[in-house]
Amino acid sequence: MGKTILIVDDSASMRQLISFTVKDAGYEIVSAANGGEALAKIAGVKIDMVITDLNMPEMDGITLIRQLRALQEFRFVPIIMLTTEAQDAKRQDGRTAGASGWIVKPFSPEKLLEVVRKFVK
Repeated sequence: MGKTILIVDDSASMRQLISFTVKDAGYEIVSAANGGEALAKIAGVKIDMVITDLNMPEMDGITLIRQLRALQEFRFVPIIMLTTEAQDAKRQDGRTAGASGWIVKPFSPEKLLEVVRKFVK
């Protein structure tokens, strides 16, 4: 079984685009529409990387990162923010919460895969 990536985005089309991109590269996918759903879906699943949006209903990406980092099994899992937000203050909030990297939408599939391969070997 390949490495598993958790994709969290409230846009179904964005989840699908990210999924297609990383599945074609041989990764397994778990996807969720918001942070709360993501936390519910990861119980008992080994996640090798998280790609999350920032702005989502119910639980945003920063809150999700904080909650994941509080879990022992997610202390060192790479977490990438993939969002339309590009402000330095938002990036700093992400870093402070524990984000490993930041990609601004729209993104190129090649760039996304480059980042995924950098973190997930």
